[in-house]
Amino acid sequence: MSEATVIGTLAAFCTTIAYVPQVAKAWRTRSTEDISIHMYLLMVTGVVLWAVYGIILRDPVLIAANVVTACLAGSVLYLKLHAGGGPPDRGER
Repeated sequence: MSEATVIGTLAAFCTTIAYVPQVAKAWRTRSTEDISIHMYLLMVTGVVLWAVYGIILRDPVLIAANVVTACLAGSVLYLKLHAGGGPPDRGER
């Protein structure tokens, strides 16, 4: 494995795994109130395009990292769109 592949794989791992805490918190609390929908729309679009680029280049690291990142960022976007962005209703008035 070349140095470039090792560096690319480490970079892909870091940028992909960085989404895990945000996804975990959003799913646990069902709150996406403080998350920008525009940022996540752009991010999901960007990582899908990176995945397509990886497919064109036949680069498994680019493909895998960006498909996983698209799923992670996409799940937060899904919650933002379908959970209303706010905290769960606990009956407080």
